[in-house]
Amino acid sequence: MNYSKILCEKVLNGYEITRAEALNLYSQPLDELCTCADEIRKKFCAEKFDICTIINARSGRCSENCKFCAQSSHYKTGIEEYSLLSPEEITQKAKIDYAEGAVHYGIVTSGRSLNDDDVEKICEAVKKIKSETGIAVCASLGLLNEEQYKKLKAAGLARVHNNLETSENYFPQICTTHKFSDKVNAIKAAQRAGLEVCSGGIIGIGESIEDRIDMAFSLRDLKIGSVPVNMLNPVKGTPFAENQKLSSDDLRRTIAVYRFILPNAYIRLAGGRGLLSDRGKGCFLSGANASISGDMLTTAGISIKTDIKMLEELGFKVQYCDD
Repeated sequence: MNYSKILCEKVLNGYEITRAEALNLYSQPLDELCTCADEIRKKFCAEKFDICTIINARSGRCSENCKFCAQSSHYKTGIEEYSLLSPEEITQKAKIDYAEGAVHYGIVTSGRSLNDDDVEKICEAVKKIKSETGIAVCASLGLLNEEQYKKLKAAGLARVHNNLETSENYFPQICTTHKFSDKVNAIKAAQRAGLEVCSGGIIGIGESIEDRIDMAFSLRDLKIGSVPVNMLNPVKGTPFAENQKLSSDDLRRTIAVYRFILPNAYIRLAGGRGLLSDRGKGCFLSGANASISGDMLTTAGISIKTDIKMLEELGFKVQYCDD
């Protein structure tokens, strides 16, 4: 029996793999690794699939210097910039996405955080969406505090998104305007406020395999149940503009190992999926069971209808993750 299968059997029986085992697993034959990861997904998550869409509710002029981000004010990328959209505008797109089959709708704002007035506007948008659709509302709003999260929870927000981005060790190489610990503190504040948390990161930004593994273990320690995995889509004007694009096999391998580390999580294909010739199909057979569909923040994505057709052909049942 090969190493992937041995470790798979242990995970299927409730074992939590170690960092050393995960690093060893990463070098195993790809097809065997992915087949085992899919077995784990079927055991712990069945055929449930969660589709999320997002809206760029405030664009550009971000004070932070994340080297991969087109919205940072530190770089000249030529993206459209605008202030916080109105609750009506945010709700209108939610209605469209809900009608097309999305089950989560994420309100995303650029910037380090929101002031209290903007939090109130987001609360108004959340209430409006909840009263006019059946979609679950999520939000990615930067580094908020516990009181702000409590207001959002009371308004009907289901989940907060805040990516760790990478490992704690590598984080200073991609951002110096805030710290990895700031991310962790914001996540814990949201959890104390009673909110679910979605958190993951981005690969292809110069990190090592060890960094990818370490991020997954940080997510496990934080008990994160929704884990977006982004693949860098290099943007002209950012420091990572010339980074080599990763292959589908790179992403499949990462997804598969993450499934071993996070057997119960919704592992979500996110940014960069449009770069793949199969639009992520190989990853959905390698342990992934969630996606962000539609356009990303500043780059084009894959339509909800296209995703649903592919997922149904693969045997998934698209539904709200708590069904």
